[in-house]
Amino acid sequence: MGNLLKVLTCTEFEQGPNFFLDFENAQPTDGEREVWNQVNSVLQESESILGGLQSYKGAGQEIRDAIQNPSDHSLQEKAWNSVCPLVIKLKRFYSFSLKLEKALQSLLESLTCPPLTPTQHLEREQALAKQFAEILHFTLRFDELKMRNPAIQNDFSYYRRTISRNQINNMNPDVGRVGRLFLLSSGNKPEALWLFLHPQLDIENEVNNEMANRMSLFYAEATPMLKTLSNATTSFVTENKTLPLENTTDCLSTMASVCKVMLETPEYSSRFSSEDTLLFCMRVMVGVIILYDHVHPNGAFNKSSKIDMKGCIKVLKDQPADNVEGLLNALKFTTKHLNDETTPKNIRTMLHSL
Repeated sequence: MGNLLKVLTCTEFEQGPNFFLDFENAQPTDGEREVWNQVNSVLQESESILGGLQSYKGAGQEIRDAIQNPSDHSLQEKAWNSVCPLVIKLKRFYSFSLKLEKALQSLLESLTCPPLTPTQHLEREQALAKQFAEILHFTLRFDELKMRNPAIQNDFSYYRRTISRNQINNMNPDVGRVGRLFLLSSGNKPEALWLFLHPQLDIENEVNNEMANRMSLFYAEATPMLKTLSNATTSFVTENKTLPLENTTDCLSTMASVCKVMLETPEYSSRFSSEDTLLFCMRVMVGVIILYDHVHPNGAFNKSSKIDMKGCIKVLKDQPADNVEGLLNALKFTTKHLNDETTPKNIRTMLHSL
């Protein structure tokens, strides 16, 4: 597939985009290179993040044993030492969300700035558009994995409960920096317990109360990465008061339209070298719809929306159920305006009947 696939005919959507995004082969031009390099340095970590989340097993058994045997110091220590490395891993995921937020805003700035229109930006700056898509693709994959892993919130809740009832005493000089004295409350009688930590795992410095509070808010969300990107897009619009809102919403709606046409047109989808690109396009389409719905005052489902929601839902409906269940749930439960009175009933019925 070339860097740009032109549509031969566009009779069905006369006002729709007349180009396709090359999600497989787009390479940065000299003008894109600086921003592309910045975003690429973040995206290079994405597969490692997903791998870490996919392999996350949790400390459920250790926590249950500790809770059921509150006076057994060895079980308390075992649970704590099992949870601490997991909390460090959860901190890494959270920290990556902050990097992703900045990367997304950098791309939005590049793809919406005058004098070019958002459509012209997307057509000419395909490598940046591809990175935008990759962020959305990662985000939906991350959230799908997170939603299927209740151990994450259970582990972090245990960590926070333990920290909240512990008081750190002075360091014992015989233990050095590998130990901390925690007072674990057993009924009304606190019992002193030394919890020995790995020398390189100073949990107090890694995840202090302030960090724990921020992480708690992040993981409390059903789809934390989508929430992060939605907030980032909303903040971008709010902070760039001189930039018309339409620049941002048109960028999002154009990407949704391009993905929809790429998916529903066999002539073009057949040119993908990998079947994975189809699922990639579906995730990107759903991702930009959700962002549009959070940023546009009327949302994505309103009749005035520039996104053909009926067509987008139909595209998803035509795919294998296993591929789209998570995406349909994202549209149902993470959008902002689906249940508004202005949303056509046939759209709501069509989506909820799937």
